[in-house]
Amino acid sequence: MKIIQPAFAGTLESSDLQVRIAPNPEGAIDIALDSSVQKQFGSAIEQLVRDVLSNMGVESALLEIEDKGALDCVIKARVQAAVMRAAETKQMEWRALS
Repeated sequence: MKIIQPAFAGTLESSDLQVRIAPNPEGAIDIALDSSVQKQFGSAIEQLVRDVLSNMGVESALLEIEDKGALDCVIKARVQAAVMRAAETKQMEWRALS
């Protein structure tokens, strides 16, 4: 999926996260993560986000993520919603993440 416009999904409430996504003119995935559990889970959160982006076919995007302790299922859902909004699509090919 091609990211064509800025978009966001999520809130800054406890146990949630906010994902802001925009096109990246440099053609890469760039993730800026600010998490209340960054020391314990920062690398796992970033890897999960990269897995979701890969499964959705996103090859280029700028992401700013503010995490307030969200579970993996919430992280996946918020990233998917932000990508779909940024790509202006309403359909998604559902695949299970390993």
